[in-house]
Formats: sequence, C-alpha cells, structure tokens
Amino acid sequence: MTKSFAPTAALPRPPLPEQRPLRDTRHGRERQDPYAWLRAANWQDVFKDTGLLDPAIRAHLEAENDYQKAVMTGTEALRETLVREMRGRIKEDDSSVPAPDGPYAYGIAYQAGAEHPRFVRIPREGGEAQTLLDAEKEAADRPYFSLGGASHSGDHRWLAWAYDDKGSEFYTLKVRDLESGEDLPDVVEDTGGGGVWSARSGGFFYTRLDSNHRPSRVFFHRLGDGPANDALIYEETDAGFFMGVGKTQSDEFVVIDIHDHETSECWLIPSANPAAEPRLLAERETGVEYDVDEANGILYIRTNADGAHDYKLVTAPVDAIGRGEWADFVPHEDGRLILDHFVLKNHLVWLERRDGLPRIVVKRLSDGEEHAVAFEEEAYSLGLSGTYEFDTTAIRFTYSSPTTPSQTFEYDVESRERVLLKTQEVPSGHDPDAYVTRRIFAPAKDGEMVPVTLLYARDTPLDGTAPCLLYGYGSYGITIPASFSSNILSLVDRGFVYAIAHIRGGKDKGFRWYEAGRRRNKANTFTDFIAAADHLVAERFTSYERIVAEGGSAGGMLMGAVANMAPEKFGGIVAVVPFVDVLNTMLDDTLPLTPPEWPEWGNPVLSGEDYEVIASYSPYDNVKAQAYPPTLVLAGLTDPRVTYWEPAKWVARLREMKTDDNPVLLRTNMDSGHAGASGRFSKLEEIAYVYAFALRLMGKAQ
Repeated sequence: MTKSFAPTAALPRPPLPEQRPLRDTRHGRERQDPYAWLRAANWQDVFKDTGLLDPAIRAHLEAENDYQKAVMTGTEALRETLVREMRGRIKEDDSSVPAPDGPYAYGIAYQAGAEHPRFVRIPREGGEAQTLLDAEKEAADRPYFSLGGASHSGDHRWLAWAYDDKGSEFYTLKVRDLESGEDLPDVVEDTGGGGVWSARSGGFFYTRLDSNHRPSRVFFHRLGDGPANDALIYEETDAGFFMGVGKTQSDEFVVIDIHDHETSECWLIPSANPAAEPRLLAERETGVEYDVDEANGILYIRTNADGAHDYKLVTAPVDAIGRGEWADFVPHEDGRLILDHFVLKNHLVWLERRDGLPRIVVKRLSDGEEHAVAFEEEAYSLGLSGTYEFDTTAIRFTYSSPTTPSQTFEYDVESRERVLLKTQEVPSGHDPDAYVTRRIFAPAKDGEMVPVTLLYARDTPLDGTAPCLLYGYGSYGITIPASFSSNILSLVDRGFVYAIAHIRGGKDKGFRWYEAGRRRNKANTFTDFIAAADHLVAERFTSYERIVAEGGSAGGMLMGAVANMAPEKFGGIVAVVPFVDVLNTMLDDTLPLTPPEWPEWGNPVLSGEDYEVIASYSPYDNVKAQAYPPTLVLAGLTDPRVTYWEPAKWVARLREMKTDDNPVLLRTNMDSGHAGASGRFSKLEEIAYVYAFALRLMGKAQ
C-alpha cells in the first residue's frame, strides 16, 4: 500500500523526539514513559497564549508538520479539487428557517463567501431582516474564531453572545444592545460559552471555568454591573462533575444541571427571582440520572431511576424534594431508549430510539392520547429542534438519511399536520437515486449483532475490490446518526463504500449497548469494530487492504486500539484528535476532563483493577513491535479535551516500535483545538486532507 506514497528513501527522516524516561509505579506495577516531556508543564497557560509553549516542544511539533507536508507532497491539486467539490455542495448564501418567538422570528443566515453566520431576526408577520450579530465581522483578523451561545432576552432587547478565539474553549461572553447594535461594557471572561436570561431580562446566569477548564461555578450577571460583582449562585466542589445551566421550556425555572457520565443532580431557581436560593430537586445518587422540564406547575422528569435502564418519564409536583413524589407517566420499556424530552403547555414531546431507529412521540396532557412520527427508510436520522415558545402546538424537527439531504419540518402536535419548511440545497446537484443506503448487521464474537450503516454509489462493484472508509466511535453512549453528509460524497463518487459501525459503547441499541462497551467491557467496542470490518469483507463490500478506518477523539482511541489488535485488517488508519494516552490521562487528576471521566473509563488512581483494565487497551501503552498500516493523526495545540501531547507521544512510540516503512503522519493545527478549523469553508481543507490521504492509499488520487 505504501507504493502510493513517495519511496521512503526520497522522504526526509521522520521526527523522533529524544527519550527522557519517566518512571511511574502504581498498584505494584512500574511503567516508563519516554515521551512524557512533550506534556508542557504550563499547559493551562498555553491554552490561553500559545506563545508560552516550551520551544523544544514547539520545534518537535513543527518538525512533525514539516514531515507530513513532505509526505503528502503531490496531493495539493487533489486537495484543491476536493475542496472545490465540497464547497460546491454548500449553498453559500444559506439561511435557517427563522423560528418564531413573540413579535419576532430568529434565525441565522450566511452571506456568499462568509465563513461565519449572521444572527438575524424578522418581524413575525414579515418584513425586513435585522442583523443582530455578524460573526464574520467579529472573526476578522483572528486566526481562530468560534461562536458559543447567542441568546436573546425575553424582552427582545439584549443578546448574550460568546466567542472563543484560541480554540481552548474558554469563551468570552458579551452583551449586545439590539436597539443600538453596540456591545455593552459588560464582558465576562473564561465562561462555558453561553448565558441564560432571567425572566425580567435584567441579567443572565452563566458558568465560569476554573484554571483547569472545569465549569465549577454558576454566577448571575446583572446588566450594567461589573463582572467582579457577579453573584455566585452555586459552586460545585467535586471535580468529578460537569456543570451547566439552562431553562425550562415554560421559562419558569432556571436549571443548574450537574452530572458525570452516570449520575446527575438538578437545582431549580425561579426565573423571575434570580436572588432566590437554588432548590435541590433530588440528591445525586451514583448511577441515577435525570433531567427536568416543567409545565403548569408539574415537573416532567426523564430518568433511569428504579432500574429504568432505557429511561422513563415521571411527574412530580413543582415543589417536590427528593424522589418520593415521583410518579411514572411514560413507563420504562426495555429496548425503547428515551433520548430527550420537553413540555409544551398542553403536550409532552419526546425523542426515542427503537431497533436502532429514532422516532418522535407526542402525548396530550389532558387525556394521555399518544401518537408517533416516524419514517420508512432503512437508516435515517431524526433531530428534535423544539421551539422558543411554550403556549404553542408547533414544533420543528429535522430528517435526513445518507442519501437524503436534511429536511426541516414544522409539525402541529395537535392536528398532526406536517409541513416541509426547507430542504438542504446541494448547488452542484444531488441525485438520491444514484446512491444506496443499507443497514446490515455484523456478527460479533459473542453473538451480538452490530449494526452497520452503508452508503455507496449504485454502480459501485460489490466484489471485494471497492475501497471502504469505515467510521466508528463507541463511547459515552453517543450514537453516530445515519444522516446526510455532502462531504462524504467526494469519496463515494470515487468508488468508496462509506460504512458507520454502530459499536458497543454507544446507545444505538439501548442503554445495555452502552453498558456493554464501557469500563470493564471496553474491549467489546474494539472487537465490534473489527467484526464490522470482517463482515464487510465476508460480504464482499471490500477487502482488508482496502479498508481505511477513521475515528476522532474517543473514536481515535478506537483507532489506536484496533491498530494494535488487528493491524493486518486495515489498509490505513485516520485518527482525529485521538484519545490514545488513556492510562496517563486517567491517572492525572489535574487535567480538565479526568475526574468527570472516571465513571466512563474507571479510576486507575484508586482501583488496581481499573488500572489493569485501562492498561490492557490504552493505545499508547500497547504499541508493539509489529507492522502497522499507514496512519494519519490530526491534533490541535489548544485542545482542552484531548491534549496535543497524547497524539504526539503516540506517533513517537509508533515510529519507535513498528517494523514497517509505512508512513505515520502527525498534523498539529497550531491555531485551534478539539474541533479543528472554525470556519465552514476552512474546515473543508482539513477534510480534504484526510480524504486525499485515503484516496492516495487506495490508488485513487488521480
């Protein structure tokens, strides 16, 4: 497969950082980490000012960037072609369908050529659009710019908006006067990215991040006051929990949501009385999760309490304290996973998944009458958009499939009338009939059947010769939707089969699917992915040497694990911001996500068993002397989720240990974090780079 790249002798020597062994002994087991020095001692400061990075570390990352450029020489024209293709499928002056809220309807709109959107509103009955915020203008002259939340106040006078200009996800929060169009002097630094307005629009609640990037405190900011005077509303002292702030659909309550990956707790504050003491709804209990909405003095709570693994919906009086007054309203059903819910004045609406496919269910509050909204395709994605308003029967939802561009519908929950408001335009053209979407099932080694979603051109030969991009994630209960992606058509149109393996660790087949792919069961995630590759080969969709595997973040950990376990079954590996130094990260409780992640992976600090489980699969710790497929690794210098040194260390160890001449490339974006480039077009260059790597490997770079 390496014949697709320049001969090794013609390439510069790949960077190999010096080894400075660091010994660590835990639970009676000693390890050496030769590349630990790549972790900057001042990483918190680097997140805010990349100029503070240790020169030796910077020199190594830049050497890696130079090397990957040299190896990828010759793909420049292909990448330009791919960017043009993908950009040609984007409607440059696109806009959302404005959503009504009182006298206005709010939405976003893009100008042709703009990387970032404008936030706009129009009079509800029609009229000229008013630009509230032009993110393209705000992003000018910044190497990186990403918008956080942008929320208007209930009186429609103010806009709280946030931005991150380093990729570190420390958001600056500002307030815009929508009458004058000017920002107030009120500027709050180091926030979680958005504000929640009080009912009287006199101020907003927000979360502030500490120096370790943890949202540990909720404040209330009163308009016109200095941030130093902001009132501390709640402080979470347990570093193992995330925290966020939101609001009920009725606008009656602000909700402080505290959670890790298996336990949650909510505190309620009357929206009209920001000074009120937060009231605990139900104390956190390990393994019990819940979230809440409110209507007409009744709380509607989604929870897994009482063994409801796939969740149920319960009600409680608005002044209830504890779970004693919770009463089942939508009982638990095995195999029906309730994903989300909200309440209108007269209807309860929720999104559920049965047999791997989503549907929307509506329940009238007055008499309990229920009906469902579903679709007939073999694989599809459904998103519940909701509404700004409470006293309404109109909701929004989106639908797409791998062959069907996204459609936005307005749905009347009472009359059941469905109106198509918008279909995603593909300016360069798209014929759904030219493609095939399928859902197949791969047998896992323990007899479970792993769903795999496929997309390929109708004329693609299914005789084992087609290249395949096999994507996987498999962590945190996250389900990868079978949705439309115009970008992937650039591979599919060149003969690729695109496959998504819905492996254990996600909730594709209910909560049990998640449980069977986490902590001590984590190996199932990896063997499921390998089983998907085996099945694709057995059914002659592709062959092992024609499979390029891709995953990002925790999916990048999946890439590292399967590369260690079965390198011969993949013709290439693409790992995007990969979480590959799992053991070291889970042992370091100073890192932003480590304590909240222990319920997902285990706590190797306290548990010798957890240590051994993580050590058995952590990609960095299991690189061995064997042949590895060609590998492309992408990282972000200011990434607070997967710190840059994880992929850098992993690449170094691969180079040190592997027995082949296949290239291992590390491309670090020195101006961004976990999400990569921020603009809608600048992102395409990164995608084109990945696609060019895959096409070159498969001999389709022409």
